Amino acid sequence: MQWLRRSFIAGFFVTVPLVISVAALVWIFGIIDGFTAPLAARVLGREVPGLGILITLLVVLAVGAVATNVIGRRLLTRGEGWLMRVPVFRTVYAPVKQLVAAFSPDNEYGFKRVVMVEDPRRGMVMGFLTKEFTVDRGSGAEPLVAIYVPTNHLYLGDVVVYPRSSVFFPDVTVEEGIRIFLTGGMSLPDRLRGKASDDHVGSVGR
Repeated sequence: MQWLRRSFIAGFFVTVPLVISVAALVWIFGIIDGFTAPLAARVLGREVPGLGILITLLVVLAVGAVATNVIGRRLLTRGEGWLMRVPVFRTVYAPVKQLVAAFSPDNEYGFKRVVMVEDPRRGMVMGFLTKEFTVDRGSGAEPLVAIYVPTNHLYLGDVVVYPRSSVFFPDVTVEEGIRIFLTGGMSLPDRLRGKASDDHVGSVGR
């Protein structure tokens, strides 16, 4: 009975995330195919299952190719500027774009690094480095960092500013950091070490 219980629990925690992920992908592709399939049917004269998804992927690829071109980037920026003048569109589009861009490894305005810092009120805090800057309060430039600390999975959180000298840079990628927050810390490695390229190298055990 103990073996059955252990095997069932292990199978449950493997199967449920897999089923949910597959169901979510099928649902998303179904919505996309529902929008684009009628257009494909009108052009070809008959419905082709999955053709709408293929068309959507090709459109996304074409937009990406245009966005990486200098002239295309200017046109997209100008079109985005016109759309941003619409109040309702601006309210929805701007936060969504910033959130998506934060996870892009090629975006200079996204999450830079995973960082840890000792906070007097909260203890050791983990977050994402979003900006390094300096502040001059009359006694010279002080290097500071802005850290985004998620409080509700990833889409809500606090922006906290700390002195750069107090920040620890663990050997954790941004993708691994996202996984840590999504799992409530359960995917944290048993031991964290600082990267050798940083000024503050050390290790944090359990």
